[in-house]
Amino acid sequence: MITNKKYAIGSLLFSVSFNALATSDVYRFVGHGPISAGMGGAATAFDVGVAGIMTNPATLSLAKSGSQVHVGMDAVFVDISVKNTATGESLDSQDHSNNRGPYVAPQLAYMYRGERFAFGAGAFARGGVGTEYGKNSFLSRATGGLNTGLEVSSRLMTLNIPVAASYDVNERLTIGAAVDAVWQGLNLDLLLGADQVGSLLGSGRARGGLVPVLGGLPDMRGAHLSFTKNQPIASGADAWGMGGRIGLIYKFSKDTIFGAAYSLESSLNDMEGDATLTAIDGVAGQIPLNGKIHVKDFQSPAQFNIGFSHKFDDHWMVAADISRIFWGKAVKDIKVGFVADNGANIDIDLPQDYKDQTALSLGVAYTRGDWTIRGGARFATQALRSETLLAVIPSIPNTFGTLGFSYKLSPASNIDFAWTHSFEEKMRTSSLPTTSAPFEVKHAQDSASIAYVYQF
Repeated sequence: MITNKKYAIGSLLFSVSFNALATSDVYRFVGHGPISAGMGGAATAFDVGVAGIMTNPATLSLAKSGSQVHVGMDAVFVDISVKNTATGESLDSQDHSNNRGPYVAPQLAYMYRGERFAFGAGAFARGGVGTEYGKNSFLSRATGGLNTGLEVSSRLMTLNIPVAASYDVNERLTIGAAVDAVWQGLNLDLLLGADQVGSLLGSGRARGGLVPVLGGLPDMRGAHLSFTKNQPIASGADAWGMGGRIGLIYKFSKDTIFGAAYSLESSLNDMEGDATLTAIDGVAGQIPLNGKIHVKDFQSPAQFNIGFSHKFDDHWMVAADISRIFWGKAVKDIKVGFVADNGANIDIDLPQDYKDQTALSLGVAYTRGDWTIRGGARFATQALRSETLLAVIPSIPNTFGTLGFSYKLSPASNIDFAWTHSFEEKMRTSSLPTTSAPFEVKHAQDSASIAYVYQF
């Protein structure tokens, strides 16, 4: 649990308040900071400012000498719809609650570049996902068409607070490293039908003292799990942990740079919080149980990047990154443990079995006078499997187009901006235990990233 002191620290770092995050590439933003975002997410082998601490800390040494302050935000506008393919009913994820959408996340950082060393620290949203389906749709109906009037929604947020340094080994080689404090918070309102619960029991994915209690109900129709806080920062369950990355850049020439970086899988404690498990019965009605929730071993994956950049002249520059994101090890199951106030418990393992993902980021920049114009694209393989798709976590877009610019307000300051469009992706599922009714998800979105940078 987050202590009052940690809340105070978090409130200070979140100088730009925000409601929630939404996913861009699974649970991660395409790029961190407007420069990377405008270049299709490429960031491993060129100067993206202090936001480089989130991808390759060695790129800090590409900055100009002196100090740099970065203050900005990301805003994400999500278009998610779900269709029951058996009945034809459809619904959109909308703003049914005050803690979801439009999604806004902070950027706040400082760096100093010396003769051979550079240092940086900041707070950046790593990513997340958010959905809000209300309480009157087919997703809120239990087995047998029983309307429950219970919410179905989600909100996952991950915030990284890195401290980074880089060192010029020689004129060509620079190395860098970062250590992150990581905070993760989750809100979840999820309804499982009786057939889903039965499937989990039959496969050994549901166990504990509450299992025979649920099984003993006269007309068991489902179970609803809820742990949600309608607050800008606090979540129903949360945890702190650690992360980090190492990186290098090698200058083949002043115009051609190679970069490589490896981000470690996070080491987060189990997310914990207060929760309500509601048993739904056709005869006895709804039977709520209050207790504590534990979301176990939910980690951000490791990632390996290699990248190149090349300046053709004073105007044109191109960059490319290839990334391998190791989702397969990080997200096998969503493991949820609930302990009622009376001591009875149930453990549920929702299968996910994500696939490792490969992504290609491409970007081009053109500079003329006080303006730099950027464009890019990102193409990624699909990490989610249709048979384990959850309507509350439809993180399926994997093709993106980006545009951006920088404008010098003065010799010491500039405004950076980027717009990212996530092209619509569709996925269908009809598999137990992830769903009772067959459905199709459509997910597209747009996001804007803006930052003010001051150098001194």
